[in-house]
Amino acid sequence: MKKLILITLSVTLLLSLSCKDNLPLDKDLTKKSYTLINQDSVEVIFPENIIGHITVMGFIYTHCPDICPMTTHNMYLVQKQLNEEGIDNVKFVAISFDPDRDSPEVLKKFGEIRDLDFNSWTFLTGQKNTVDEMMKRFDVKAIKTDKSIDEEGNPEYSMMHTDRISLIDENGILRKNYKGSTLNLEELINDIKTLQD
Repeated sequence: MKKLILITLSVTLLLSLSCKDNLPLDKDLTKKSYTLINQDSVEVIFPENIIGHITVMGFIYTHCPDICPMTTHNMYLVQKQLNEEGIDNVKFVAISFDPDRDSPEVLKKFGEIRDLDFNSWTFLTGQKNTVDEMMKRFDVKAIKTDKSIDEEGNPEYSMMHTDRISLIDENGILRKNYKGSTLNLEELINDIKTLQD
């Protein structure tokens, strides 16, 4: 009987350790704070605003023709699946690396068009130097391509950028990065469940 209990405990420990191995990163985000603005023009201190919640965070810009809409949609699909399974305590954050064009109003409209629930979703922007510093911390790169001016005098450009969704645990620790536009939904959902165990 004692042998059976020891074997059961050993297997349980090995399984829990192997699940945690699927979360290869251990980067403490709480060592540096960033003052940002959300879609309602309210000042937010990141990462203080996500502490206490598992967070799925994407990096986007609203004028993106392909990758960013797919990244946002994949995050939406993850939330939908989690909700269907009764898991509703996960936060979703999208940070724009194009603060020159992505005002809070633009970000809010971007979320509204996609019927995202702002009770669990937050869109963030901020001063360019703050956003740039934050992107470096997450190893996300965004480079403007050739720039032109539209008929109304507004700047027109695209951006080549890192395709990224990040998983952050409730303590503000970055645990894993994923390719946002081609996300394996089940992988991220299983990783979220691992963090809840």
